[in-house]
Amino acid sequence: MERRVGTVSRGLRGPIVKEGEDLSQIVIDTVMDAANAGEFTIQDRDIIAVTESILARSQRNYATTEQLAKDVKAKLGGETIGVIFPILSRNRFAICLRGIAKGAKKVVLQLSYPSDEVGNHLVDIDLLDEKGINPYSDVLTQAQFEELFGKSAHTFTGVDYVNYYKGIIEEEGAEAEVIFSNNCRTILDYTKNVLTCDIHTRARTKRLLTKAGAEIVLGMDDLLTESIDGSGYNDKYGILGSNKATEDSIKLFPIHCQEFVDGIQNKIKVLTGKTVEVMVYGDGAFKDPVGKIWELADPVVSPGYTSGLEGTPNEVKLKYLADNEFADLSGDELKAAISDYIKNKEDNLGDSMAAQGTTPRRLTDLIGSLCDLTSGSGDKGTPFIYIQGYFDNYTK
Repeated sequence: MERRVGTVSRGLRGPIVKEGEDLSQIVIDTVMDAANAGEFTIQDRDIIAVTESILARSQRNYATTEQLAKDVKAKLGGETIGVIFPILSRNRFAICLRGIAKGAKKVVLQLSYPSDEVGNHLVDIDLLDEKGINPYSDVLTQAQFEELFGKSAHTFTGVDYVNYYKGIIEEEGAEAEVIFSNNCRTILDYTKNVLTCDIHTRARTKRLLTKAGAEIVLGMDDLLTESIDGSGYNDKYGILGSNKATEDSIKLFPIHCQEFVDGIQNKIKVLTGKTVEVMVYGDGAFKDPVGKIWELADPVVSPGYTSGLEGTPNEVKLKYLADNEFADLSGDELKAAISDYIKNKEDNLGDSMAAQGTTPRRLTDLIGSLCDLTSGSGDKGTPFIYIQGYFDNYTK
């Protein structure tokens, strides 16, 4: 009988994982228990995905704001520092800002506008046009910004991030000054010691600031790259990808991800004889059409994955074939022709017209987005995702 189901993504319910627990074994037990219960049959090229948050928790990869402050003070001097281009997030950045402020006497906070890097808006872009403001050239003080636009309010939460962030800095005993500019070099009029907090454009920002005469330029990926007084750390991403854990601590992005995914793959192979792919995933890479928020606040979608997930899809567009190559066919003849075309397609379709409209994104970004949407970020209790049929095509 012909198979009617293609890709299936399942959220697997696992136990509440605590610090120090063997997550690799927990994942394997969860997958094997589900398979033994008849939920699915493990096959080659199935995908097991594990959320980064639960891996970091099992690794005890936490740091306090005091530990972060010690690193900030040592690396940025402890006097006046510029903190530029942070995202607007209580979960992602506010707790980091608390630690940063503890390590300085004054913080000049430079916010991009009308929105942050991932699309959280401080002001509606249409208001900029109405007020005659050019966000590419105009620099605003907080007083000027609020005189023009009033208090900011986040699209979904209503939080006034300008004053919320300013309040955090002042609560930690530092002086706070807020400015608005999309030119990273603006901060050099206030201080030569800069922490740039953008995620995906950080390399360019560092380069521009260094060329413009900054004395110290660091990114969030340069903080907590090693343990400070017993803290967690991330040697590659620093505090990028971190989340609020408690009111005075953060959970960092996980470490040793490659060893983790390779270990699970090897153990499943021993238990079942099947070669599954394994990945760690965080934020998906997609954009909300209403709030215009781009989800990806992590430095990457997947910080670790097995080798079978390297690359991009090599697919043809069925509707293109049906409307062009085989426009004169229908029914079983059309099905047979398209199936034969797929079976004999080139290993690298490149700019072939038959591939137009397919998705030339990395497999890990596509699959990680599927996983993030499957698991959600709330109370589903499914930190592990099991995907089948992802590498199938019309002929399978």
